[in-house]
Amino acid sequence: MSTRNLTLLTDLYELTMMQGYFRNKHANANVIFDAFYRKNPDGNGFAISCGLEQIIELVENLHFSKEDIEYLDSLKIFDKDFLEYLADFKFTGDVYAIPEGNVMFPREPVVKIKAPIMQAQLLETALLNIINHQSLIATKAYRVVHAAKGDGVMEFGLRRAQGPDAGIYGARAAMIAGCIGTSNVLAGQMFDVPVMGTHAHSWIMSFDDELTAFREYAKLYPDACILLVDTYDTLKSGIPNAIKVFKEMREAGISSKKYGIRMDSGDLAYLSKKAKRMLDEAGFTDAVISASNDLDEYLISDLKNQGATINSWGVGTNLITSKDNPSFGGVYKLAAIMDKETGEYIPKIKLSENAEKITNPGDKVIYRVYDKESGKLFADLIALVDEVYNEDEDLLLFDPVETWKKTLLKAGTYTIKPLMIPVFINGECVYKDRPTVMELQQVFKDELETLWDESKRLVNPHEIHVDLSQELWDLKKKLLDEHHHM
Repeated sequence: MSTRNLTLLTDLYELTMMQGYFRNKHANANVIFDAFYRKNPDGNGFAISCGLEQIIELVENLHFSKEDIEYLDSLKIFDKDFLEYLADFKFTGDVYAIPEGNVMFPREPVVKIKAPIMQAQLLETALLNIINHQSLIATKAYRVVHAAKGDGVMEFGLRRAQGPDAGIYGARAAMIAGCIGTSNVLAGQMFDVPVMGTHAHSWIMSFDDELTAFREYAKLYPDACILLVDTYDTLKSGIPNAIKVFKEMREAGISSKKYGIRMDSGDLAYLSKKAKRMLDEAGFTDAVISASNDLDEYLISDLKNQGATINSWGVGTNLITSKDNPSFGGVYKLAAIMDKETGEYIPKIKLSENAEKITNPGDKVIYRVYDKESGKLFADLIALVDEVYNEDEDLLLFDPVETWKKTLLKAGTYTIKPLMIPVFINGECVYKDRPTVMELQQVFKDELETLWDESKRLVNPHEIHVDLSQELWDLKKKLLDEHHHM
């Protein structure tokens, strides 16, 4: 992405609105936009913030090339002076975001943009494209990894991803969420993550017989000898031939760092139990038993509940496409606009008959509240930017919809920290020492330790509360009342 200019990766109406703002120069004030989502994917208890690195690359490269201007001119809907303005366009505003690898919850800003409205408007489509995709795949990958209960999960979805970018950045997201490797070699190169793979059925079929194919593969890759055993007959041919090769390696004094079998079809619970018995009886008790074949978190959970002896999982289509929940649903809404005379931000609110679609107005921050004794996450608190909280004072939290539901946290029983970080200030990136993908994986692992087990359940997880501060709730109610009386 860093080598590509994605400025035109936008919906046309962003550009037509920009020309409108340009024509009404008084309307091109500084504004605040919030990017957020309304519902956790797959019924999960949280989502994973992912894609910030690519948003940074997008903003740093935001400009209209000569070819871009010529193309826009050819559409015959943009005036010459507006196109001349675009020729010198660049981002000069501020960006705040929840760092990658952090858990996040519905309705809280994932990214906040403070910038002239034309700049903020232009970022909408590409920013949502990046966040919606990577956060979705990361959350799906977490569910698969969680279902595997400590077994290694390999991301194998490139050939089924919706195009190269989905495969590349989906692999990135999956690694952040805990996968141990990816089959995607380009992703491995770009993000310095482990790449993994064995061989296909075509390798076996290209030889006169299965045993020869296994022997030749073992000669080439003795340190990582995982043999695909279901090309012909898993129990009568594949596993016995694999055992023959493992015995030959042992007799030759070859000590493999990783060896075992992979199954890609059949009743994986039954076959894995039979395979384990055969391998154990032959003295290969530490052999890897790997499985693939349209796996997802539910099938992996079922297989483990059935006593499957699989200890390594290759997951492709259902992970890289988030097949049962193919979209994340992030949105981008105006939260405030600056009064040019006073320099103060005037809060804005979007109304709806659906309470979940009513936005939270104003310039906001997120505070994460932890139980001090356990270190577990208690709630997130969305507040106005100038509010200050002191852990030495009691903290009253209340449900912003069912306001009678209240919790009083006594002073000294909780800790609180701001969640969002500054990424750009006045158009300059201030987030310099950014973690690598593997470091982000550790960030997420540490985040998981702050969640109660009940919030990690795949089905009906405990909901982490996202509350509004009293000041923000009062502001929201005031704007609702004003619009109601208009």
